[in-house]
Amino acid sequence: MSMGWMRMRAFAVAGLACAVAAGCAVNPVTGRRELALVSEAQEIQLGQQSAQEVAQQIGLVDDAALQQYVDGVGQRLARASERPNLPWRFQVVDDPTPNAFALPGGFIFVTRGMMDLMDSEAELAAVLGHEIGHVTARHSVSQISRGQLAQLGLGIGSIFFPEAAQTFGGLAQTGVQLLFLRYGRDAERQSDELGFRYALSEGYEVREMDDVFASLLRTGEAAGRSELPSWLSTHPAEPERIAAARARADTVTRAPLQTGRDAYLARIDGLTYGDDPRQGFFRDGVFLHPELRFRIDFPQGWRTQNLPQAVNALAPQQDAALQLTLAQGANADDAARRFFSQQGIRPGQGGRQNVNGNPAVVAYFQAQGQQGVITGTAAFIEHGGRTYQVLAYAPAQRFAQYEPAFRRVIFSFGDVADPSVLNVRPNRVDVVRTTRQMTLAEFNRQNPSVIPLAELAILNQVEGENAVLPAGSWKRVVAQ
Repeated sequence: MSMGWMRMRAFAVAGLACAVAAGCAVNPVTGRRELALVSEAQEIQLGQQSAQEVAQQIGLVDDAALQQYVDGVGQRLARASERPNLPWRFQVVDDPTPNAFALPGGFIFVTRGMMDLMDSEAELAAVLGHEIGHVTARHSVSQISRGQLAQLGLGIGSIFFPEAAQTFGGLAQTGVQLLFLRYGRDAERQSDELGFRYALSEGYEVREMDDVFASLLRTGEAAGRSELPSWLSTHPAEPERIAAARARADTVTRAPLQTGRDAYLARIDGLTYGDDPRQGFFRDGVFLHPELRFRIDFPQGWRTQNLPQAVNALAPQQDAALQLTLAQGANADDAARRFFSQQGIRPGQGGRQNVNGNPAVVAYFQAQGQQGVITGTAAFIEHGGRTYQVLAYAPAQRFAQYEPAFRRVIFSFGDVADPSVLNVRPNRVDVVRTTRQMTLAEFNRQNPSVIPLAELAILNQVEGENAVLPAGSWKRVVAQ
């Protein structure tokens, strides 16, 4: 039996499936007819809704010039793709982890952490081109079943904690499930090749692409683990990608190609580096917010995250969760009424309390989760003219085990007056030109950074402290 016959049979079966299914579409990259459970209109709608949730839950970098710059680069690449008429949009999300991701319909995000790490516009084009490739080849929508389609766009309150969603159901939905779709390695290789083609068509120096992979590999080795899904986590092995990128670049004879290094570095000059403590930060399990002037203690060993609209914590066994948000309501009583009036929430015993001098309402509740009944404690605490909501919950059979820890968290909420907290400032990238040829170590002595020298080497894409920096080259410093 020849392989050719098997391929013909596979295409015949696919064609029959298309004939009996809801619809069929031609993949714009491969030219093949494929089963299409998601139409292009549905794809765009899913992408738009999920993109709004990303902006709300993760947050966008507040820099109009940077956003316009990144969108401009992306738009040029998208026009060179097989789907130029999608409503493409490219935005920078305010997260320090190096990452990028694509939503269906042409909505693409790159993190602030990735912007900090890259060194040129050509590298940015490589990353955006790769994500454009996922959209043009319909990699995400090809994995969506009808059941998943009904569940997408439900919110991303637990985007980093999918385990909680599986345990607690509606109280902690897995949001933007599209971000957790796992592309096969063939899809990743295809997106690498497409991104290469798009970048080359716009005249970018495609030899920069392997620098992106190398920097991400070094960052991952140094950091160990990232909170956002890693851009490399499901991709082909990094050495393979670096070798493939170099092999593709070696076939290029066009010259000159643009790197856009000076323009890129000018755009990221002053960009926040790492976590922004003004938006709240953890210190030894305590969450501190200098702008809102409060603190709250979370259990040691719990997995925590700080999002623009919520602070979450998940137990090590993934069988209990905590969430702090701003409550809806004029005061604690109003917020409690609104919460307990929700469909599916059964209120329990509780009433007015005093939490470190702050008026509060604390009460038990139950709700039906996907895997059984959830029992929890809801607290509504007035502080600084706002009302905060703390939800602490676990499966009903585990609640008693966690209740003492829940109460310690709720009743730890209070004022913060430590000047070292109230006056904390974020680290920022400064772009500095070298005055002469020097090593990175010499450069660091002349322009001190607040990060370790090994991290500074990764940031500037050089091998180590003894790497020689040419005179007149732009390099990055991280300072407060």
